[in-house]
Amino acid sequence: MLSLSLAAAAAQAPIYWQDLGLKPYLFQIGGFELRWYSLAYLAGIVLGYWHLTRMMKAPGSPLAQRHADDLFFYCTLGIILGGRLGYALFYSPDFYLLKHPGELIKLWEGGMSFHGGILGVLLAITWVSWRGGLSFLRVCDYIATCVPFGMLFGRLANFINGELWGRVAGPNVPWAMVFPDAPGTLPRHPSQLYEAGIEGLLLIIVMLYLFWRTRARWRPGLLVGVFALGIAAGRFTVEYFREPDAQLSEFARTTGLSMGQWLTIPLALVGLIFVVRSLIKPPLGSAAKTPQ
Repeated sequence: MLSLSLAAAAAQAPIYWQDLGLKPYLFQIGGFELRWYSLAYLAGIVLGYWHLTRMMKAPGSPLAQRHADDLFFYCTLGIILGGRLGYALFYSPDFYLLKHPGELIKLWEGGMSFHGGILGVLLAITWVSWRGGLSFLRVCDYIATCVPFGMLFGRLANFINGELWGRVAGPNVPWAMVFPDAPGTLPRHPSQLYEAGIEGLLLIIVMLYLFWRTRARWRPGLLVGVFALGIAAGRFTVEYFREPDAQLSEFARTTGLSMGQWLTIPLALVGLIFVVRSLIKPPLGSAAKTPQ
């Protein structure tokens, strides 16, 4: 009986993040660290660019190679600037970063907003589409199909860094973890992995299936609409398991929803409008009737 009790206690013991042997950097030379978070951004952008060039070879592409090259540059800029400014606007305590612009460039200290990054990418697409005479909505469809790669790598990097941990978990969550920088020593949901699975891996599967196995690309707005709905639903759900930013805890208690959840509502509405619009309108040209 004693051995069974010990076995049960061991089975219920939480996982300690530090026991996983993870480090926030790949290697360190002197004061320089090559951090996984930087590599995650790089991997997501490069893989997205590679997949975009593959998509362009399929029938019906609205893009030429020069457009893809421009998008690679401007979208990268939009992700970094938009993500940082979005964090400064929505998450920085008392707008600290806006009041101290010199701190904005310290990307290595963390603080990026997904919603700000999305706005930055949309501005980049707008510029490239206008300059190249392209359909803004169709370009959005192609870019949206590639974005989940970055979401997957980014959330995995958050987990490796031991940051953005989840809320305190109940006793029936055997995969709950104790994160060293979290307040207290209670086991928490590894919400970074939840987001990596839903906003990253699941959306990768959905978006690639729609693009390569259906005629979704012939319906302008359908792919970006599905992406927006998927991201909004995933983020809204995971926020119930994710610990709100310390400076926004009172905001979450007062309003009943976290800042992340409030920001997903307009994203979901826009996504729904795009999906409905794309399904009501006839697909593009006779090429849409060609079996893929």
